[in-house]
Amino acid sequence: MQLLLRWLLNALALWLTTLLGVGLSFSQPGLGPVLIAALVLGLVNAVVRPAMIILTLPLTVLTLGLFLLLVNALAIAIVAVLTPLEVSGFWGAVFGALILSIISAILSGLIKTERETVIVRGR
Repeated sequence: MQLLLRWLLNALALWLTTLLGVGLSFSQPGLGPVLIAALVLGLVNAVVRPAMIILTLPLTVLTLGLFLLLVNALAIAIVAVLTPLEVSGFWGAVFGALILSIISAILSGLIKTERETVIVRGR
């Protein structure tokens, strides 16, 4: 159930990001492409992104974490190659990754899971 909720939150965040027009859009209308792109984004974030973070750790430390924004932009670019998501260039990927991260953080903060509630209560 948690996985399904995270996937839907990811899809909602991706859809809201494309509505803001910050460099991301879908070539096909509808809910299907959004859900597919969210699924691929989740897989890229789970498999490819950790490897990219480890490989770029010296640059990330040197830039005090700002290089992670470029890693996120590269993850968005990978998703765009595999799905109907379209990215309008390098800066579109960077701004899209930034806005997507902010929206995802807000949506995740609004929805508390049962496990997080139990941890807070100390059970």
